[in-house]
Amino acid sequence: MSTFQAPRKLRGSSQLCSCRRNWKALCAFFAVALATFVAAVQPAAADPLMVKVGVIHEAHSRETISILDIPPADDFIAGARMAMDDNNTTGRFLDQSFSIVDAKLAPGDDPIAPLKEMLADGVRFFIVDLPADKVLSVADAAQSSGALVFNAGAPDERLREEDCRADIIHVAPSRSMLTDALAQYLIWKRWPRWLLVVGSHPEDQLLAEAYRRSAKKFGAKIVDERVYQDTGGGRRSDSGSVQVQRQMPVFTQNAPDYDVLVAADESEVFAGFLPYRTWDPRPVVGSAGLRPVSWDPSHEFWGAVQLQNRFQRLFKRGMNARDNQAWVAMRLIGDAVAHTKSADPKTIHDEILSPSFALGAFKGQALTVRDWNQQLRQPILLTDGRSTVSVSPQEGFLHQTSQLDTLGFDRPETKCKLH
Repeated sequence: MSTFQAPRKLRGSSQLCSCRRNWKALCAFFAVALATFVAAVQPAAADPLMVKVGVIHEAHSRETISILDIPPADDFIAGARMAMDDNNTTGRFLDQSFSIVDAKLAPGDDPIAPLKEMLADGVRFFIVDLPADKVLSVADAAQSSGALVFNAGAPDERLREEDCRADIIHVAPSRSMLTDALAQYLIWKRWPRWLLVVGSHPEDQLLAEAYRRSAKKFGAKIVDERVYQDTGGGRRSDSGSVQVQRQMPVFTQNAPDYDVLVAADESEVFAGFLPYRTWDPRPVVGSAGLRPVSWDPSHEFWGAVQLQNRFQRLFKRGMNARDNQAWVAMRLIGDAVAHTKSADPKTIHDEILSPSFALGAFKGQALTVRDWNQQLRQPILLTDGRSTVSVSPQEGFLHQTSQLDTLGFDRPETKCKLH
């Protein structure tokens, strides 16, 4: 009886197919086992960390000397919105999400009503651009909820000194920081003799006091002071330019010899009329001419052009100081949340005040917060509205801790007792 024997080549092919089938089955087994193991040990994806930020701001007066200075409709909030986008760009990689709840008030409106609505909605971070009294009322009303307030508008010294609060971080520079920045430059230029012209409104008087303090601090001399009374009237009447051309030379004549006219006009009533109209041919600084500001649309150093260009693309205008202060406040929140992976206000507060925390803001050096009054340290730009003329602190003004602490009230001078 004969038996059939497959050809040798065919037998080898059959064995090879069998090995392949076994190998595929083994791979499939291990793939299933690995997937089962990963599913068993990997935790379920966490919900994104949601951070709501309330922005409470009051519309600024549209009664400006120049139509170029009339505040845009999205003044201030535009900076916060761009920073929110920046925070969310990073947040996508960290499973964090940022949103804004906006409340724009008319002058005289009470901010407490929108504040309470936001608190009820779970908001625990607030960026505010309000007068000093309203900043304090917001901070006091929010204190029991543990919320953190970022003052991005009010320059008043008392908010950082005798009326300071532990739940307020000051992003806007104080008046003394601005006046010290300008004073340093005037001393560096060897223009120590000042004619100080002050407006008649309370905020003008506070600014004038800051200039007096800066003059004494850096060795300048105020040779004369004059007060410009605001009598009202149309600012853009056809006869206005003729009246101004006649009025300003007379107003500034017979002054003692001076190097520079310093205008303290925070209410924007008269300072813009001073350049090129003074009796003596002297530069004008302060509230017109060369101005100390936290930011200006013309600023382009240290990579600021890319920030300016992004803002221009988004909002079709330049970024002003209020926009930038809102942007910085939102970025402080975003960076602190990214570092700590927390949305707890106390955790964020402690992180922002820690020595290791610093924010890059296109101003030549990282920004940090003073632990004694919670004021953001920052360089101050000196601008004529066309370009950045200089940046303070100026060379040669030294400090044992940070050169930025030559601007404003230093630790030994402070009256702040945080509570």
